Amino acid sequence: MPKPTCLQLKVQLAEIQSLKKEFDLALGKVRETRQTESLLKMQKEIEEKIENLQKEFFSKEIMEKIKDWQNFYRETFQMETDFSEIEIPEKQEGFERLLIMQKGLRPQKLFDKCVELFAAKNSMGGNLDEVVISNRNALEQSYAIWVRDNVEADEGLENISAVEIAERGLLTETLEERLLDEIKYFKQTGKHLDTVNMTMCAGSRYVGGRVPRVRWHSGLGGFHVGSYHAGVRDDNLRARQVIL
Repeated sequence: MPKPTCLQLKVQLAEIQSLKKEFDLALGKVRETRQTESLLKMQKEIEEKIENLQKEFFSKEIMEKIKDWQNFYRETFQMETDFSEIEIPEKQEGFERLLIMQKGLRPQKLFDKCVELFAAKNSMGGNLDEVVISNRNALEQSYAIWVRDNVEADEGLENISAVEIAERGLLTETLEERLLDEIKYFKQTGKHLDTVNMTMCAGSRYVGGRVPRVRWHSGLGGFHVGSYHAGVRDDNLRARQVIL
């Protein structure tokens, strides 16, 4: 079924807003008369309209993924989230894993959660919030991206430096997104990403221009966050492309 047009969504939203005004008026009367039956009926009507609007805007698959992310944030970060109005990028072939970055999440909080869940080391030292700059972040609002559903970073992006990725205009995971990716994957499977290769987080830079890189390596203390020069190429150093 095709997605509703912007105009259709605006009309439906106006209907909900109108119902909300009626609901507020009815609520005032209930406080005076204590008659709740009509109020409950109106509340149910509003909830049903909102649910139907969400079903039109998001497919069943997307709705399930959104619910999964809300449960993840509740269980992992003790955050109550609402992604009912989040913009989900159009899905493209080969990009099956949805990542939703909750508003306010910063790299240090995400790394601290890694430390809480499994062995993790930051060889760069310092507070990641102060030393990492990313192409995008969730400081002002939540956002969603699609990535490939692979354990290892993307085939086809090996032997390409962060400088070349920028020159090609490719969008790739930031450090924050890669940390979130690790946590979500671990919570789902009990396993880790990048056990053979490394993800070059080409969407981020450390102060000074070096590029964060992430891998799982028991010999390096488990989950390891380090860096490379932006011009470095390597067979085992790969980025993860994103759809935004």
